[in-house]
Amino acid sequence: MSSSNLRAIKPVLEQLIKTGSVREAEGEFIVEAEMEGDSAKELNRLTLSALRRVEKRTRLRSEWTSENGTTQKFFDYVLKKTTKTNPSS
Repeated sequence: MSSSNLRAIKPVLEQLIKTGSVREAEGEFIVEAEMEGDSAKELNRLTLSALRRVEKRTRLRSEWTSENGTTQKFFDYVLKKTTKTNPSS
């Protein structure tokens, strides 16, 4: 994710991410974490809304993978792509 004020959103990210990591790289944050919720869309919306409460010019490119192997990619609030990975036998 990127923002015009990374220092403002970092505490919010650290509060949202209970298990995982937040690191800064080239003017953005790279977040790898496990989160639980009803859907990827809902988790994405909650995350971006929380960040935008402190800095409106925050952008979120995210990839959410569920336990069943479905991966959904978002840009801000918009779902861009859904893929399904078949479990290995």
